[in-house]
Amino acid sequence: MRGTGTCELGIVQTIIAADSPARCGGVKAGAVIVDRMATAGKAALRERLLAARRSVADHVRADEARSLAHHLDLAVSSDSIVCAYVPVGVEPGSIEMLDLLLRRTGRVLLPVARTTADDSPVALQWGEYRPGRLVAARFGLLEPAEPWLPATTLTQASVVLVPALAVDRTGVRLGRGQGFYDLTLVHRHPRARLIAVVRDQELLEELPHEPHDVAMTHALTPGGGLVELGGGAS
Repeated sequence: MRGTGTCELGIVQTIIAADSPARCGGVKAGAVIVDRMATAGKAALRERLLAARRSVADHVRADEARSLAHHLDLAVSSDSIVCAYVPVGVEPGSIEMLDLLLRRTGRVLLPVARTTADDSPVALQWGEYRPGRLVAARFGLLEPAEPWLPATTLTQASVVLVPALAVDRTGVRLGRGQGFYDLTLVHRHPRARLIAVVRDQELLEELPHEPHDVAMTHALTPGGGLVELGGGAS
């Protein structure tokens, strides 16, 4: 399965970019087309994936959340520090999954999303997960209460659960496009497991990728459990 055909389109546009002599502000015109088409392709794919998630019945979503928690219980150890996130809306997972991780490992860190004055994303800060102490935040998120820790705290984590709309077999992740994790994952420990949490149908054969993408090492799905990925885009 090749997802939506976005990758095939990208190949065609790359050829256009390589052959085109026209330039726009010092950049080949074809390269501008590639960037715009890639952005449009990702946006359309995100919409289809979100629509599919919204169509899932509540009892199916609850069953999948229980399966994810079971698989995570087997994937972490008592000496792990886990950076996770709070699933909201139709995202896979549950608060119960965070409670399980806290019982299992003793330390779970959750992200805090902030932007600059011009609304550009910055690297995520982190806060300790304390049951019952989550607070409502921007973007419809739930976040840990203060105090917060710097973005570089991510280097302490041996397991990082990353929200995703899809991930492919090479580790390319499709997020929501806001850029927070692109800025944050550069601080990961080199041996940390980066785990994209998705539904079974969202583990794809191929996704479009960009040079700044940080590859996931694993996917976590309700039916497949912890799936090792291919080590990154090429």
